[in-house]
Amino acid sequence: MRLNQLDGGGGGGPSGGAPNLATAPAKKKAAANTIETELEPDTAKAAKVADAATTAAVGGFEGWATAAGLKTVETTWDSQVKSLLARLSSEKTALRGTAVAFGQQELDTRARIAGVRPTSSIERY
Repeated sequence: MRLNQLDGGGGGGPSGGAPNLATAPAKKKAAANTIETELEPDTAKAAKVADAATTAAVGGFEGWATAAGLKTVETTWDSQVKSLLARLSSEKTALRGTAVAFGQQELDTRARIAGVRPTSSIERY
């Protein structure tokens, strides 16, 4: 494959502008903290309330097919709650890791740029 010419300009993004990668570490940290302090605890709390209500209903329908059905629902619910909590934890970890990775990348780039000195013919003397 051979490139015969440059594009007409303005490439780099869907709007035709220059590519721009922007990140907001503080927002990522805030989102991770929200997951940790609100979503995870509230999800676990809601799961316990549902488990208690379902357990009571299973006891109330003892000997009926409904009790077996509710027990199946409870097992499925518990599995889904565990999956949701694992997903929330994974997202929290990813948000924090991304914030750190972008921050480190920025520091590395700044260090590389600071290490580049413009060459000048005066330096030969």
